[in-house]
Amino acid sequence: MIQRSDILSMEYLKKTEFTGGYKGMRYRLEGVSAEDGKKLKVTVWPEPFNFFTTPAEQKQTEEFSFDEDGVTDAVAWMNDRYFEEQKRYESAPGTWDRYKMPE
Repeated sequence: MIQRSDILSMEYLKKTEFTGGYKGMRYRLEGVSAEDGKKLKVTVWPEPFNFFTTPAEQKQTEEFSFDEDGVTDAVAWMNDRYFEEQKRYESAPGTWDRYKMPE
């Protein structure tokens, strides 16, 4: 399970994005501008590819308030995504040795 302590501080998130992974699920947190101020955008997707090379249809995204409560809510959301689609993430190829290119 992803913990709040797995995510770096708000000071870090104010400067750049943060990426990580948990049992076949990768995630990215980043600050984005919104009409009502800055938001915390969170994206999850299955391994093995990084954020930029994973097709958009394989990603799930949600926005939260850009504060400590938002980070806590984001962690809960990521854990919900993992447990709701656990088989998807557990079957994701974790290493390039297990990845097979589509034919």
